[in-house]
Amino acid sequence: MFSVPKSQYSSNPRIPNHLQVTAYNILLREWLRLGNETDGLVTYVTIHTQPRNGYLGGSRAVDTEKIETFLCAADNLSFSEAAKLLHLSQPSVSHQIKSLEQELGVELFKRSSSGLELTEGGRVLLPWARRLIHDSVNLKQIMTSLEEDIVGELRISCSTTAGKYILPQIVARFCSRHPGIKARILTCRPERATLDLMEGEAHIGVLSTEINDLNFEAQNFFKDQVILIAPSSHPWAKRASIEPQDLLEEPFILREQESGTRRVVLEELAKHDISPDELRVLMELGNAEAIVATVAAGYGVSFVSHLAAVDLIKQGSIVQVPVDDLSLQRSIYMVRKRVSAPHRPRDTFWTFIHAPENADLLSLPEQPVRPLLKSPYEAGIQSEPAN
Repeated sequence: MFSVPKSQYSSNPRIPNHLQVTAYNILLREWLRLGNETDGLVTYVTIHTQPRNGYLGGSRAVDTEKIETFLCAADNLSFSEAAKLLHLSQPSVSHQIKSLEQELGVELFKRSSSGLELTEGGRVLLPWARRLIHDSVNLKQIMTSLEEDIVGELRISCSTTAGKYILPQIVARFCSRHPGIKARILTCRPERATLDLMEGEAHIGVLSTEINDLNFEAQNFFKDQVILIAPSSHPWAKRASIEPQDLLEEPFILREQESGTRRVVLEELAKHDISPDELRVLMELGNAEAIVATVAAGYGVSFVSHLAAVDLIKQGSIVQVPVDDLSLQRSIYMVRKRVSAPHRPRDTFWTFIHAPENADLLSLPEQPVRPLLKSPYEAGIQSEPAN
């Protein structure tokens, strides 16, 4: 654990705000220097003096150019590859890394038989370095956007299948309105979305589970419908609905353990005394589109997001099968850090989500779907000659 009592510097009227940067650099150096020797290090730093020489009182801030060089070398575990990507000479990269190590007082890389490796100090520095570069870029973008249109990068981590269908269209509308914004949608596993927010890799996260963490602020994005699908030739295709117990008779395809869809389905089945062990699970798949395609090919039945199945339902390859007394609706949430530096692309997009012009997209999961063509079963019956 590493903590700094806030009252020892930021609340003291004798300490100018810019000395917080000095304290931050001192703490980072000490953590890196002692981290290999002291388990559970807790450091407290008290600043009693006013700055003497220079803006930071004699303690120089870490050079972001060296940090960028460190990140490139760490990502590629090669000084020569880093030099190539940064358009520098290899001696220049080596010199910057050596200089950074001297400033921080810790070795960042070591050579082994398998090549270049990060030391423990290097691994500790890595998330701090990424955050520093992100903050540096954000600062430039904030300054640029104060007197101009909204510009900058918007990174969104999306961990839910449903979000992947609606989110890109809303982002596209947003970028059309604000051409100076460059958006990136990063698909990830559910547990990764909040980590991306904390580490500064993303500005906004999209999740299918509610977050009970004071570090985050959440708003409802939209309501997703989870539906049961079966091949269009399946006997269930001609039934108005089925009972929950009927699910025990068919080969079943489940989403992976971490899936929000799986969680909602199993919670609802538990209300009818159906456990996962009772299902005839054919396989588990981590991709909704793969499940829909497998069901369309005639292998089993499954529960998926309405949005993932809508195209093949319209084509008549699969059918939606209503299940009596099963309420399979889930909320999709948009999440951001509760306390963070101002970021106009993120903050503007946050309010843009529920603009009236997006009502058509947000209501898509609630719209009924009808096949454009009759299912093969229905078509087969109607094509039979009359006796």
